[in-house]
Amino acid sequence: MSDTFSTPPPGTPPAADTADSSAASAAVMKFKSCRWRRPPEDGPECCAHRDVLPIAGVNFNPEAWCPDCEFFKLRRTPKKRDDYGSRY
Repeated sequence: MSDTFSTPPPGTPPAADTADSSAASAAVMKFKSCRWRRPPEDGPECCAHRDVLPIAGVNFNPEAWCPDCEFFKLRRTPKKRDDYGSRY
């Protein structure tokens, strides 16, 4: 008797889990780059947007909120100011 189902090599996750984890990691990446993310230094890491925080609370799950977020705005790194710049 031969086995008609092929098994993946050891250490390879099943295809369904790969799709779920890639979607989850995309949501987490989007959350980490969002301007509304409260950093861990300021308390629990969550979405600080005034419309999301009352509903989602501080026990925030990026997979539930971030993929379809209409409030997403990319966090920008501040530009370094030149105190002695070309103003004069």
